[in-house]
Amino acid sequence: MESFLDDTFDVKAKHAPDEALEKWRKLCGVVKNPKRRFRFTANISKRSEAAAMRRTNQEKLRIAVLVSKAAFQFISSELDSPHPQQNENDYTVPPEVKAAGFDICADELGSIVEGHDVKKLRFHGGVNGIAQKLCTSTNDGLPKDADALNRRQELFGINKFAESESKSFWVFVWEALHDMTLMILAVCAFVSLIVGIATEGWPKGAHDGLGIVASIMLVVFVTATSDYRQSLQFKDLDKEKKKISIQVTRNGFRQKMSIYELLPGDIVHLAIGDQVPADGLFVSGFSVLIDESSLTGESEPVMVGAETPFLLSGTKVQDGSCKMLITTVGMRTQWGKLMATLSEGGDDETPLQVKLNGVATIIGKIGLFFAVITFAVLVQGLVVRKWKDGSHVDWSAEEAMEMLEYFAIAVTIVVVAVPEGLPLAVTLSLAFAMKKMMNDKALVRHLAACETMGSATTICSDKTGTLTTNHMTVVKSCICMSVREVGNPSKFANMKSELHDSALKLLLQSIFNNTGGEVVMSKEGKREILGTPTEAAILEFGLSLGGDFQAEREAVKLVKLEPFNSTKKRMGAVVELPVDGGRLRAHSKGASEIVLASCEKVINSKGEVVALDDSSLKFLQATIDQFASEALRTLCLAYKEVQGGFSPNDLIPESGYTCIGIVGIKDPVRPGVKESVAVCHAAGIAVRMVTGDNINTAKAIARECGILTSDGVAIEGPVFREKSQAELLELIPKIQVMARSSPLDKHTLVKHLRTTFDDVVAVTGDGTNDAPALHEADIGLAMGIAGTEVAKESADVIILDDNFSTIVTVAKWGRSVYINIQKFVQFQLTVNVVALVVNFSSACMTGSAPLTAVQLLWVNMIMDTLGALALATEPPNNALMKRPPVGRKLQASGKSMFELEGSDSDLVLNTIIFNSFVFCQVFNEISSREMESINVFKGMLNNYVFVMVLVATVAFQIIIIEFLGTFANTTHLTSHQWGACVLIGFIGMPIAAILKLVPV
Repeated sequence: MESFLDDTFDVKAKHAPDEALEKWRKLCGVVKNPKRRFRFTANISKRSEAAAMRRTNQEKLRIAVLVSKAAFQFISSELDSPHPQQNENDYTVPPEVKAAGFDICADELGSIVEGHDVKKLRFHGGVNGIAQKLCTSTNDGLPKDADALNRRQELFGINKFAESESKSFWVFVWEALHDMTLMILAVCAFVSLIVGIATEGWPKGAHDGLGIVASIMLVVFVTATSDYRQSLQFKDLDKEKKKISIQVTRNGFRQKMSIYELLPGDIVHLAIGDQVPADGLFVSGFSVLIDESSLTGESEPVMVGAETPFLLSGTKVQDGSCKMLITTVGMRTQWGKLMATLSEGGDDETPLQVKLNGVATIIGKIGLFFAVITFAVLVQGLVVRKWKDGSHVDWSAEEAMEMLEYFAIAVTIVVVAVPEGLPLAVTLSLAFAMKKMMNDKALVRHLAACETMGSATTICSDKTGTLTTNHMTVVKSCICMSVREVGNPSKFANMKSELHDSALKLLLQSIFNNTGGEVVMSKEGKREILGTPTEAAILEFGLSLGGDFQAEREAVKLVKLEPFNSTKKRMGAVVELPVDGGRLRAHSKGASEIVLASCEKVINSKGEVVALDDSSLKFLQATIDQFASEALRTLCLAYKEVQGGFSPNDLIPESGYTCIGIVGIKDPVRPGVKESVAVCHAAGIAVRMVTGDNINTAKAIARECGILTSDGVAIEGPVFREKSQAELLELIPKIQVMARSSPLDKHTLVKHLRTTFDDVVAVTGDGTNDAPALHEADIGLAMGIAGTEVAKESADVIILDDNFSTIVTVAKWGRSVYINIQKFVQFQLTVNVVALVVNFSSACMTGSAPLTAVQLLWVNMIMDTLGALALATEPPNNALMKRPPVGRKLQASGKSMFELEGSDSDLVLNTIIFNSFVFCQVFNEISSREMESINVFKGMLNNYVFVMVLVATVAFQIIIIEFLGTFANTTHLTSHQWGACVLIGFIGMPIAAILKLVPV
């Protein structure tokens, strides 16, 4: 059965092809209720529709871009012409739009952005003209006027896509009634009622029929109630999945808002990893690169700027940062229409669901066969009895009722025999686990992740924010070659007085201009720092030194800003200094050793710029190592005077810098992380830290968390990627810390662990560049607080509190799902078998079935719906984390038991299992010689046939194992393995002897 299920009912937990999903559906032969059985499976036709829509979008955008380029060239040439023609446009503002105070309608806005129409954009006065016609400000955003916002919403729509309405309870009742076997039983009940009342009168003649009807209604309502509750749970989880917030300026204040509250005219701030929340226009920004693959399927990123300002909903910011003006929302956008279709596509079914659908199909066919045989035997008994009586020609109403009862019993056997509840129990258990995990701060995006997490053997975790608190503060600095402790007002005051004015000015200019963060005033009039925790820590450091964010920004003109890049591990900015005659200066900030390597000079304690000689370099490197050994995150700040001009299209220089200083940022380890890592180790789950930080910082934190042990290896990304394939095979199992890693290093490590070492890998990530590793991993875990939308989109589970301890909770729930399903499978299959055997054997031996249709329906309800509810919703306990993981294959423990390694280990293990099974039968055969006596060997040699059969069985088994490997799919076993097989087979004999002592 296992090989059949692997061949026909096997799908991947992630990225399963549609062909595989189609295949298993077609193979499900005996299905009582398709509406219920396939409710929580993917709608492949809707997915095909979405794919077709993407192709259409790609073609439309390709044409729009070409037209836009041609229009832009035409407009440019027209502007250069001595007699430019007047633009003609027959656009008229609709009266209702004019009456509401706007000068442009939703359709016109949609055609400009979706069609990349440069000509129309120019006609309306460009981005500022559109903003004016939408009654908004590109600086302050929409005014806070509730009535005006409501009018705007009525005219331009809301930023939500159409979703299918929730099913009512009565829809689930109707779907439960679609069970074919229940329909047949209902017909039987109706006939029984008619015949019974006609022959025995009311109410005696109606008992059997009404009993079946009542049982059917009870089954239907209990089933519908269970399914309805499941649907509500999934609905709640879907709402949580769709919660996306974004930075918006409204009424002059920067604030976080749900993307579903956005309206045309809103000013939105986008950074790397953000999803564009609606169609709109670029207002200002730097180096914006947009990934449109989610909308069009096109993998090549698109540059967006003043010349091509069109931003489409659903696309992702791959690089850069910008401010955008929202123009079109909701179902007026292509993304809205695509999401409306995709929302009907459903989630992929999980491997366990598919496997149990296969089990249900096989058992269903067996049950159908036995039902037919049972019916045939019962009818044959009735016919034989009448033949003996000589009444085979005359049939009474009672005998017709008896025949109907036999048919009802046969149909009810099918009801009980087809374990339709098996795959549905998986869904029930997963829904229950997902709901509870939500309370434990883990949002499951894909059902299969619950299952897979229970098998996890390795967790590759980020450091910052996952193992640490992500509450960062600068506690040490080395500015102008002088190391100081900072952290309280008096120390900052001393530092400020000791620093030379020119050095302090350079430091503050670097801090406040080369940053992805901002210092703003909140609605309450309080100062608020926006940006990543690292940026916030450095901005707080600058403010504590008496810096003024707005004054520093206004004192220079920002020419270009390159946001932090996890590959380069640095960020840069170029500013123009108006007070110094328009002089240009570049600032660089990032990983200390990388930025320091680009420096040729340094500012000394007197505030003078001097050459970076060997002694100064060694001092700074020793300072970095000292800070890192204290578990501090280190960053280096540097600047360079740019000669020969600079345009925004030029690359920011990467060498020739002057070092301003180094800062050490404290990010404490989260409480409870050390204990959680210990729980993982006890559960057989290896924990590896993969971080972009300095190796000394990483090692210090890893030791504190209990990740790095004496026999473990800590390695840097650049060293790791230089290793040969043979070296990696030896190295990877020992790696516990990887520092200064690039996204590619993380991806390579995950891929090797999964494919070469057959590990089930969970990976955490928060940045845009983590997406490939999250996609590659068996379980991608994105951070809910620090994670970008791109990372969350690629993840299977979102850790809402960014806490490593929550990941351990997810693993515990995953194991719980597996155990609960095992309990239910065991329970249901035993009931199946007993119900089948009792009715079939009784029908064959006595000519009647002891279990009536009503009784079997009650048994079915206990087994199918109530049993699933009771067993599939068992909460996890701590004992689950004291056993090894299931791993990628259930036979994983067998490999370790028999010390099997190499490419043929699976074949050897399967041969051992087969051989042990045969020897179990051999010894079981011996045990079965005596029903009550414990001495089963007495007189055995007198039965030469018995002895010959045993000898022949063992001889042929040896031949099959040792000589018929190709034919029988077996391989050679060692003498120790043969001994183990015989021993496993023999264990059945003492067990049988003990059972014989139990009185019957």
